[in-house]
Amino acid sequence: MELTVTANIEGIRNRIAEAALRSGRSASDIRLMAVTKTVDDDRIVEAIEAGVDIIGESYVQEAKRKIEKMGKAVEWHMIGYLQSNKAKYAVRLFDMIHSVGRMDLALELDRRAGLAGCRMNILVEVNTSGEKSKSGVYHGEAMQLIKEIAPFEHLTIRGLMTMPPWFDDPEDARPYFSKLRALRDRVMEEQIPGVEMIELSMGMSGDFEVAVEEGATIVRVGRSIFGERKNRDSAHFSTH
Repeated sequence: MELTVTANIEGIRNRIAEAALRSGRSASDIRLMAVTKTVDDDRIVEAIEAGVDIIGESYVQEAKRKIEKMGKAVEWHMIGYLQSNKAKYAVRLFDMIHSVGRMDLALELDRRAGLAGCRMNILVEVNTSGEKSKSGVYHGEAMQLIKEIAPFEHLTIRGLMTMPPWFDDPEDARPYFSKLRALRDRVMEEQIPGVEMIELSMGMSGDFEVAVEEGATIVRVGRSIFGERKNRDSAHFSTH
């Protein structure tokens, strides 16, 4: 029998707590994001009622409809590839944008946040694998991008995000998570004004326990909460 969304979340929280314990961390240091692309509204509501307080969306239009229906009692985070021409909507809809890996996007988000009279929390997306199919700034160029975005008046860098290659064995993803954590530590050492290295957004259904062991503060889980997606596609984040 298929477990309920609530039961799935309880099981994931237990696994997060065990992974945190193994690495000398507290379970309260890690937040569970429910990734809800193509998920039915009633199942999202069940996740929220089960205590999930971050919803991750990949598409602006889908998020807009859901936010208008469900409200902002929880945080809504943008985790998918964001086109610059959608920035004006994103700054009004989302509490945080995880997928800032390009200067043109940062510039437009800063401009649009200024026009909206708000300050946008962002994570810099880092391509730790160097795969051409992945979005995000290449690892070796990330520090420079962070320094260039840091002075922007209407953006606050709150940390880093990565999406490693998909592996059958989650242990194979560990070096990519470790790489992001090491980059976080180097950024902190630089003490760049206006940059807060609070969040490490990494880990999905197949590898979130390894990500927690390597320092994740937000894990992005869809399939393990909601089951297999109805519409499997090749879009960004289809393998959560």
